[in-house]
Amino acid sequence: MKKVFNRGKIRAEIIIPPYEGRSALIHKGEELIIIDMEGKQVGDFVCFNYVDPEEHVSPVHMRASLSSIRLKTGDWLYSNRRRPLMQLVEDTVGKHDFFFPACDYYRYKVDFCKEDHPNCHDNIAAALKKYNIHPPVIPDPINIFMNNVLDDAGDYVISEPMSKPGDFIRLKALCDVVIACTTCSQDMAPVNGFIVTPIKMQIVEAD
Repeated sequence: MKKVFNRGKIRAEIIIPPYEGRSALIHKGEELIIIDMEGKQVGDFVCFNYVDPEEHVSPVHMRASLSSIRLKTGDWLYSNRRRPLMQLVEDTVGKHDFFFPACDYYRYKVDFCKEDHPNCHDNIAAALKKYNIHPPVIPDPINIFMNNVLDDAGDYVISEPMSKPGDFIRLKALCDVVIACTTCSQDMAPVNGFIVTPIKMQIVEAD
């Protein structure tokens, strides 16, 4: 497993089991490390302003503000009010998605004829209850480690993630934020290599 070089003291470590989600409060200046423990596991990630949860990281605003559908080291995670809430400061994979919505009840019911399959939408909503955040609509996530490309026809092709055991991203909070992350529940498509495995989160204290 790759070694994560911490620039400070780890104040909390959270394991997200397969098919579940977890949330955390990240204070301004702290860093969040999201680690793919076994490889090829996508994490659906959302982020809210702790003081005013009506403000949240918004992929559609990110695409406009970054003029890109690629997430790169140094990029800001822009909110629905067009200001950055976090920054991507380190990334050992370099391949993520902020175009696809979270899988939900209807995704499995309509596309896979499964009505009782775990899904990221419900797991995010459940995880956010810890901080009394109940958005009327769950924002679209950043799909960390998700590997998709546009083909020559402009269509999306989803492949297995490029992340290996121990790969990680590191995000810095620019204000107090509440984040939630899931282990993506998709086990019937290449999204997670057809197997759902755990993700680890570490919260690093501010300098």
